[in-house]
Amino acid sequence: MAGETSKKSKRASRKAEAGRAGDEPVLLAGGNPQIAKADGDAPVQAYIAAMPGWKSDFGRQLDDLIERTVPGVRKAVRWNSPFYGVEGQGWFASTHVFTRYVKVTFFNGASLRPVPPGSGKDPDARWINVHEGEFDEDQMETWIRQSAALPGWHGF
Repeated sequence: MAGETSKKSKRASRKAEAGRAGDEPVLLAGGNPQIAKADGDAPVQAYIAAMPGWKSDFGRQLDDLIERTVPGVRKAVRWNSPFYGVEGQGWFASTHVFTRYVKVTFFNGASLRPVPPGSGKDPDARWINVHEGEFDEDQMETWIRQSAALPGWHGF
């Protein structure tokens, strides 16, 4: 039991430290930044700035592409992941950092053409794992444009 309490104390201490002004966000498993739940551009930019290595450059490129492709895009961070949406239509995409790639999920991805390659339990969602040097901006723009025009996920 003492080890269990010690682990909880260490986690609580790391969370408290991460919340102090000026501190760098904690990187979770796989290098995913721990960013507090919030709406707007600022928490998304904090997440992107905290992405390790090449992933931060990719995050900026993707965020810029989404802003150019979807004027007035809504942004939020939930579950340590940036979300992108359209007012009144829901959320169409999110990203998440893993050790060797960044996962870009389209919540309505089964309706996109071509369909992104990744799939799981949700019959509507599809994703692509973007590895270093593999960003196909033209294909991503096509998926973003299609996904933003469709009804999205209304999960929060």
